[in-house]
Amino acid sequence: MFKFLKDKIGNWAKKISEKEETAEAPVKEEEAKEKNVKKEVKEKNLKKREKPGKKPRQKQKETEKKEKEISEAVEEVEIPMKFDAGKQKYEPDLEKLKEKEKELRELEEEAKKEPGTKSFFKKITSKVSKIKISEDDFEAYARDLEMLLLENNVAFEVAEKIIKELKDRIVGKELLKKEIEGEIKDSLKEIIEEILIEPFDLAEKIREKVSDSEAKNRPYVILFCGINGTGKTTTIAKIAYSLKKKGISCVIAAADTFRAASIEQIKKHGESLGIKVISHDYGSDPASVGFDAIKYAEKHRINSVLIDTAGRMHTAKNLLKEIEKISRVCKPDAKIFVGESITGNDAIEQVRSFDWAIGIDGIILTKADIDEKGGTALSLGYVTKKPILYLGIGQEYDKIELFNKSRFIERLGL
Repeated sequence: MFKFLKDKIGNWAKKISEKEETAEAPVKEEEAKEKNVKKEVKEKNLKKREKPGKKPRQKQKETEKKEKEISEAVEEVEIPMKFDAGKQKYEPDLEKLKEKEKELRELEEEAKKEPGTKSFFKKITSKVSKIKISEDDFEAYARDLEMLLLENNVAFEVAEKIIKELKDRIVGKELLKKEIEGEIKDSLKEIIEEILIEPFDLAEKIREKVSDSEAKNRPYVILFCGINGTGKTTTIAKIAYSLKKKGISCVIAAADTFRAASIEQIKKHGESLGIKVISHDYGSDPASVGFDAIKYAEKHRINSVLIDTAGRMHTAKNLLKEIEKISRVCKPDAKIFVGESITGNDAIEQVRSFDWAIGIDGIILTKADIDEKGGTALSLGYVTKKPILYLGIGQEYDKIELFNKSRFIERLGL
């Protein structure tokens, strides 16, 4: 999912590093020139001080050889790193750097006898030079990142939120060159984790109510809603199968009394699963079907009721009023919106309409197995501030999985 995100971040980090190196090049060139001038002056002074009978430049050669040996020894010193648990990354170990400095003091003092010798400790610390990401650096590549998010079904308002948060976190921050890519990734990961709401465990919610003496054997009622063709009925069968495997009994209410063959479809699922389906005739009041299913569950001490409703377009106000009535009559403990992962930004307007009508508690996204983008889950989580509970990943009853934030972020390439 989030195609090319990893490559985009890597390219961004590389360009920032290259820009810094380009900016440093003139300074390094001036330093080299200055070093050459000092060397020439040094050679002239040595020639003036040479005494007859001594081998020409013998002392200078010995000094240069020693300098070279010491310098090479310093170059081989690796920068000691340590893992910062708070930041969850490796950083230079300044304490060990100080120890290295102490070890090299004697060599440094000896080298200082010759003019123009650079501090060896400075040579070491120069290896850990940091880069500060400027606002210009960020703006130059933020537009590309925003376009990538939009192309992957992230809603515009969500993409803007992510870019703004990322800017606040990394602009002006000093980083090692090798840390830039990791810092951008980690910051994006944290932002997405904050946007996505932690899902609740539906089975645990049912168990809590069943064990509550004040509930008076009233079952846990779940109302499923969504637009036409999102796989709502199949999703209800998957949830029923999952609950049954966990030892939770349920009954299904065939409250879609509008769509042709809808009652037959849900009854077929019930037969396959060995689960009772309560139904009325086509055209009957769907709220009464849900009510009767609840009464049946109370009488037979069944743990939960799953109410299937007719798919309705989010723009159809009369049909939304109908689902308001079902919710008012059945008083569900959870109202779950079922949408498609591949719908993209259209899903935002859909879920907003249902949330406004009945106040949804969670979301199930179907067809997640064929979703190569992943932005729909992120957008719905941000817009509704409600959790994604499950992802549908196939047609079979067991092809549904609990939504896991960490696993989802891994799939994004972060």
